[in-house]
Amino acid sequence: MSEVEQVPAESPFHSRLPIGERLDASALTEGLPWAFDEISMRPLEPMLVPEKPRGGETDRAQCGACTPSANTIWHDDLWQVGMRSELSGLPFMAWVSPRGHWLLEDAPIEVLAELGPLMQRISEAVKSIPGVARCHFGRWNDGSAHLHMWALARPAGMMQARGAALAFWDDILPPLPQEMADEHARIVAEALAAGGGEAFPHR
Repeated sequence: MSEVEQVPAESPFHSRLPIGERLDASALTEGLPWAFDEISMRPLEPMLVPEKPRGGETDRAQCGACTPSANTIWHDDLWQVGMRSELSGLPFMAWVSPRGHWLLEDAPIEVLAELGPLMQRISEAVKSIPGVARCHFGRWNDGSAHLHMWALARPAGMMQARGAALAFWDDILPPLPQEMADEHARIVAEALAAGGGEAFPHR
């Protein structure tokens, strides 16, 4: 199948943008001074449409989140939690997604109604890991056409990782030893399973 030709996006918003210029990023160092000392952004690239399909968008059979995975550390009838294959620099980082192939925009209400209580359970489970102060959640959904969010553990006392800066530190801190990553996954999985569902369902 041939690729669809992409053209520059057109809207009042897009027309005012300085495409090709390197923009001043000092607002990030002023807004998050505890995390960033100096930032240089890449030049602003042309914004082309239509966007290329996300994983599982044109062929549900290609959706990784729909496939049973040994990386899944817990699931129940509606939701699942899983680890990335790569080792994290944070004490814990995992994806949270429905087991059905849903987007936020079309997920059934009964599925979404379980998300709030699940986030509460995940937060408490993650904070039971030694050395963890907070559990942050983030949703971007640019890589997969399957609703997913991320649960990230902020280390206790790490004020440089407050707020939105936490996700950047995951790529900067030394990766966890495999044994520690496995232990932290076990702590979270067993804590979740204590409230229902199954820990390590595909192992």
